[in-house]
Amino acid sequence: MIPEAAQDPAQAARRRRFGGVLLAVSLLAAWVGCGREEAAAPGSAAPIRLGEFSSLTGREAGLGQYTHMGVQLALEDLAAAGGVLGRPVEVVVEDTQSKAGESATIVRKLTSRDHVVAIIGEGASGRCLEGAPIAQAAGVPVVSPAATNPKVTEVGDHVFRVCFTDPFQGTVMATFARRSLKARRVGLLVDVSASYSVGLADYFRQRFIADGGEIVADQRFSGGDKDLRAQLTAIKAAAPDAIFAPCYYGDAGLVLLQARQLGITVPMLGGDGYEAPELVEIAGKAAEGAFFPVHFSVDSTEPRSRRFVERFTARFQKAPTGVSALGYDAVMLIADAIRRAGSAESRAIRDALAATKDFDGVTGRVTIDAHRDARKPAAIIRVQDGRFRFVDTVAP
Repeated sequence: MIPEAAQDPAQAARRRRFGGVLLAVSLLAAWVGCGREEAAAPGSAAPIRLGEFSSLTGREAGLGQYTHMGVQLALEDLAAAGGVLGRPVEVVVEDTQSKAGESATIVRKLTSRDHVVAIIGEGASGRCLEGAPIAQAAGVPVVSPAATNPKVTEVGDHVFRVCFTDPFQGTVMATFARRSLKARRVGLLVDVSASYSVGLADYFRQRFIADGGEIVADQRFSGGDKDLRAQLTAIKAAAPDAIFAPCYYGDAGLVLLQARQLGITVPMLGGDGYEAPELVEIAGKAAEGAFFPVHFSVDSTEPRSRRFVERFTARFQKAPTGVSALGYDAVMLIADAIRRAGSAESRAIRDALAATKDFDGVTGRVTIDAHRDARKPAAIIRVQDGRFRFVDTVAP
């Protein structure tokens, strides 16, 4: 970590607020220890210490903050249930600030100084790929709530996820465009600065062409660009039946807004990175009719999911998003692995995570496959009247 004396005041304040502090919602006093799990005496009531690294500030703060709220709720539920193996659970929280280059430093701190036994994060694929190799080398399991790039779990046998992957959601959206929207011609708008966007576009392209469709335009931009009218005008000239623009909600809102301003009326499709209230705040009515896949829908009628939505809304005075539910499931999956292992030692947690079959999460029933990916369904959402409305469920 950069010493606070070398940071600007705003950055130092963020560090004091989010970095290296024990999460207050654990309802536990801070515990200062000097060893890993194995140093705790048998039967010890010392807290089980987890780590979390998320984009709590910066460009993707909406995703990170909603994930973090799911983590908070899970910790409260564990505390109410008496902890795990008779021990309380607490989390050391670090903010990646939505910046490249932060995650590796943070994960190194979590593993070497905070001695966490497992880590939750990062939701963004690129930042998870930065931090995961550090945890892998340290022998500490990582469970990402929402990093969908297939390369994430290829890092090593200590890296897991509770979300579906880009190949799955890219394929789902191509199938939806071809079969449900009857689109034959699609234009692509890809954020080349994000591995998430590039990967999704590739998987979409492969399936759409395999299903008899045609990619009539393939335009590029870099995340954070403010004027996308040239790319959208080129796509419009190709006369597509739909446009697939996989990117995070900040850029997606701008894409939707400028597309409608240019008179583009065809359906706009994206990835799970669209799911944040800020999408509608940025795009306004231009967001109407956009389609994207999510890991969880607040419209789910499954009892476990309904209870989660009710409790989350009561706790935070706002509805959860899919990443909120994924953050919750990531914590609960680790807790379940600790119970099944009968141990809070990192290697035992890793082995139990790898053996997970039919874990009942609020996002659905999860099985961890041989690649440490979650096999689970996806929901298709449409923006309607400023809200995210459930359309359909697609199984793996």
